[in-house]
This record gives sequence, C-alpha cells and structure tokens, in this order.
Amino acid sequence: MIDTGLKNRVVLVTGANHGIGAATAKAFAAEGAKVFINYLRLLPEDYGISEEKANQASTPGRAFYHAMQTKSANEVVRVIHASGGQAEAWEADLADPATIPQLFNRVEEAFSPVDILINNAAHCKPDTFIPQRQREQGVYSANVFPRFTITAEAHDQHFSVNSRAVALMMAEYACRHIERGACWGRIINVSTDGASAFSGEISYGASKHALESYSRAAADELGPCGITVNIVSPGPVQTGYIPSELEEKLIYEIPLRRIGRPEDVADVIVFFASEQARWVTGQLLYVGGGHVMPL
Repeated sequence: MIDTGLKNRVVLVTGANHGIGAATAKAFAAEGAKVFINYLRLLPEDYGISEEKANQASTPGRAFYHAMQTKSANEVVRVIHASGGQAEAWEADLADPATIPQLFNRVEEAFSPVDILINNAAHCKPDTFIPQRQREQGVYSANVFPRFTITAEAHDQHFSVNSRAVALMMAEYACRHIERGACWGRIINVSTDGASAFSGEISYGASKHALESYSRAAADELGPCGITVNIVSPGPVQTGYIPSELEEKLIYEIPLRRIGRPEDVADVIVFFASEQARWVTGQLLYVGGGHVMPL
C-alpha cells in the first residue's frame, strides 16, 4: 500500500460542488486530508436555458450540465462526513479579487493554513470569431452548445476566473506560505487539452492557456520555497455536458475508447499532491485516455 503523505494536510479545492472538483474533494478526503470547498452556483438562464428545462433534464446534455451548476456543495460535504472525513465549504465568486484573501482566512479558521491548492473553478461560455449572421446562414454550426461571437464582456468573464483568479490565488497562497516559514506545498491547476487553440470556445481555451503560463512561472519562482506547481489537462470528461450521441462519436478519438470520468482526473490531481510526486514541478499532464499526445 502506498502512503501518499496527505493525511491531515489541508486542501483547498475551488469549483468543487460538482464534476471534477467534487470528485477531487472526495479523493483527498479518502486520503485523510482536511478538505475546504469553494464553489459558486450558476444560473441556467445565464446560458440561455430556462430553470424549468434545467430542472427537468435527466440525461447528459446542455440543460443537465447547467442544472449541476446550480447545486451547492452540501452534498459533497455530506458524503465526506459520512465516510468519516473532514470538509467545509463556502460559496464565493473568485471573479471578485476581494474574495481571495477572505477564502484563505476561512480555511485557516476552519482548519489551519492551506497546504495544497487546487485551482479547478472555471467559467465557460462557448464563443467564436464567426459573426452571428454567418452562423445563421449555416457557415458555422454548433455541435454541443450554441456559439456566441466574442465580446469584451465574454473575454473578461473568462479571464477573470480562469487566469486572473488563479494567479491571485497562487500569489495569496505563496505569501502566506512564506510568511509562516513553511517548506512543503503543492499547487495543482486544472486546464483543458484544448488550451492551445479551442475552436468554438476561444475565450475559455485562451484563458486556460494563460493559466498554464502562470503555472510554469510559479513553478520556477516558488520552487525554492518547497512548493511544486503542476497542471492537469483533462480531455473529454463526462461531467454531465456530453450528450449520448456525441459521446458515441468522441470515443473513436480516444485510444482507450471511453469518455473520462471525474474520478480519472481526481486521481491524477491527488498524485501531483502526493509524496510520490515530490520531484515533479512545472509539468503539464494530459489526462484524456490519449485524446491528445504531445510531441
């Protein structure tokens, strides 16, 4: 049996009310870590889905996914407590910079200073360079979500959560780590395997690419402080957004011939935080069954 060295470590996981974040929170709790969950409930109406349609959705797809986003983290906390683990949660919007020091304060009040930071929270509203008129004429058609032409607001919404918040979270973590004289730390940031160029989700992909750059710079600068910084880059993972008909098509793009599960990504995140990854930093690991194979 491998000892990950995570027992009683304090873990802060953002975006953990559902999907990969929820699976990650549970995985750390199973290792004996103390888990603090940050999350933000999102309204289906913000994505063009009525609340009624979202509530009625029972199978994966756009409406079902946005219904998952309306949940609190109460169920995740309940499951962890039921298994004998320790967990607390706080709802807050990371797009507001003032939230970030408050979040770390709450973790310290609940447990103690953060040992492991998991930046998983994300804003994703598909957009494109294709003008609205051309899409209506059939020049461009959506395959999963409707597409919106990029706007300044869409750009800023993505970057405020997916890159700026991540940078500020790492800076806050590093400041507190250094001030208390700590010598062991882990940061794992969640990207996407489409970050280099994500057609149809251009602002999401670009903001995640910025996250990757911030992560490598942080690995270089914070290494002398005993902090490792790594990136997990998921491929297609069924978090409720992939309709069955699209899932059937996607599996042929994946050498392992199945869609990912949130737990597949959570296990790799736990590895990066573990003692087994003590000599690994500044790395990006694709977790997608071979969906992307970099040179």
